[in-house]
Amino acid sequence: MNGLFVLLGIESWKPVLAALLLPPVPLLAVVLLGAALMRSRRTAGAFVVCLGVALLWFSACVGSAQIVAQALLQPPPALTTARVEALRADVQAGHRLAIVVLGGGVEAHAPEYGSSSLSHAALERLRYGIWLGRATGAPLAFSGGVGHAQAPGAPAEAQVAGRIAAAEFGRPLRWLETESRDTRENAARSLALLRKAGIEPLVLVTHAWHMPRALRAFREAAGAGGMRIEAAPIGLADPPQGALLRWLPSSRGYTDMRHALHERLGLAAGS
Repeated sequence: MNGLFVLLGIESWKPVLAALLLPPVPLLAVVLLGAALMRSRRTAGAFVVCLGVALLWFSACVGSAQIVAQALLQPPPALTTARVEALRADVQAGHRLAIVVLGGGVEAHAPEYGSSSLSHAALERLRYGIWLGRATGAPLAFSGGVGHAQAPGAPAEAQVAGRIAAAEFGRPLRWLETESRDTRENAARSLALLRKAGIEPLVLVTHAWHMPRALRAFREAAGAGGMRIEAAPIGLADPPQGALLRWLPSSRGYTDMRHALHERLGLAAGS
C-alpha cells in the first residue's frame, strides 16, 4: 500500500486517510448508520446505535487501549539497567555505537518561546536519548525533517531538536538527519548517514507503540547482514490511574488507542 502511494505521488494524503480510518470517524459513521436504520428497522437500528456508542466509549479508555496495543503491536520491553551498563562497556571497548532518536512532531512556532519547538512526544524521545547517551557515552543522532502533515515552510524537526539539545540539555547532537518525512525515510536516510561514519551497531529510541514499525523499517533498510539495531522504547510506564478510571473515557485513553490503531494500520500498509 505504501508503495502505491509513492507510485501515485500522493504520500501527502496518508495523514488524511489515517484521520478518516481512526476513531472517532468510523464509529461516528456506525452511530449515523444505526440512526438511519431506525426509520425502517427500529430494533436493528437501535442495536447499531448502541454498538457505535459502546465502541466510542471503549475507544477512549486507557484499559482497552492497553489491551489493543499489546495484542496488535507487542512492543519490546524497555532497556534494563544491566543492558545499559553493557552498552556503556561496548562504547568504552571502542565499538562505534550510536543512539538514533526518531522525531515525533514539531511546533513550527511556539509563542511562549518565540521560536519553533518540539511536540510532547518528540521532546520525550529527545530527553531519553540524551539520558541514554550520557549513561552509555554513545553519540546521538536525531532523525526528522518536515512531515507529510506539516505546513510548507515548517522547520526541519532535527534542526529544532539540535538547538534544544545543545541550548537546554547541554548535549550537542552528533548527526542531524533533516530530510525524512516518515518512518521509512527516517530509516533509509539515517542509515545512509551513519554508515558513512562507520557506525555499527545502533540503538533506536522511539515510543513503545511506534517501535515495531520503526524496527521493521530500519531492519529492511539495513538489508540482509545489515547493522544490528537494538530497541530502546519509551512510554512504557502504567498511567497513574485506578482500576475504575482505566475504564472511563479520557484524553489519555483516546490518544493511546489512536496510537495503537495508527501503528497497526501502518504495519499493514507497509509504511
